[in-house]
Amino acid sequence: MVQQTVTQRKGQINIVLRQTEGLQETADAALSQATKKHMPLERIQQEMEQLIGLKEMKYLLKEVYAWLYVNKCREENGLKQNTQALHMMFKGNPGTGKTTVARLLGTLFLEMNVLSKGHLIEVERADLVGEYIGHTAQKTRELVKKAKGGILFIDEAYSLARGGEKDFGKEAIDTLVKAMEDHHKDFILILAGYSDEMEHFLSLNPGLPSRFPLVIDFPDYSNDQLLEIAKKMAAERQYRFSRETEWKLKQSFVKKRERETSAFSNGRFVRNIIEKAIRKQAVRLLQADVIDRSALELLLPEDIPIED
Repeated sequence: MVQQTVTQRKGQINIVLRQTEGLQETADAALSQATKKHMPLERIQQEMEQLIGLKEMKYLLKEVYAWLYVNKCREENGLKQNTQALHMMFKGNPGTGKTTVARLLGTLFLEMNVLSKGHLIEVERADLVGEYIGHTAQKTRELVKKAKGGILFIDEAYSLARGGEKDFGKEAIDTLVKAMEDHHKDFILILAGYSDEMEHFLSLNPGLPSRFPLVIDFPDYSNDQLLEIAKKMAAERQYRFSRETEWKLKQSFVKKRERETSAFSNGRFVRNIIEKAIRKQAVRLLQADVIDRSALELLLPEDIPIED
């Protein structure tokens, strides 16, 4: 009798365990399904996390994804979709990640079926503005055509408005505004440039601000963030810094900021200084009796250039 009771209890325990395992498997499957459902966002977020800083942009990325996803759900449930333009304005100094982020957005919008190709066409004033009346509109329309299905990224966009009413840049702006209306379903325009100049640019055309609902600031990096970027760039090239080298790098950031208060080039400056340091290290190693792996990897303080 006791043996029978023990056997029954073991059976009950096994049933409960199987039920628990079944619930866990169901939960794991649901979690896996949810993860797969948002794989485009997961992939882009992973790439964005490799970028230093850009907190505002990282949040906006998730916000835009969520809006696109929920809009798709509304369509599937017979509800009205909320239409919003995705044309953007990126404001900030050079080297703050604007072009890199634009490329990632193209990839995301392709996976979300917002864009049919997701490629990036990067241009500046000289690519848009022609030499005679009508030439600018033609050049601009051709670039818009190339960008269809993707993103047209105009760097230093404020330069289109520098010449006043008679400048051909105004013709480019008018042509772009028309393209934003005609091709809004398969074309995204991103204007980029210095913060103050972009604000002035918007003030010259009352119709422009409303056409760019997404305005993102790309702030300058802090000295610590610049050092982190420098370490990352060096590691990608299989170089490393001594502690003294890191200290000298920070010195170079401080001095450069003092000279270029309004146009500090951030990541571009870091890339240039790393490339100069690699060249200086190469010259230094010419004098070495033995060049081993450690010497090839290590960048010393004397390799870091500091401009006077």
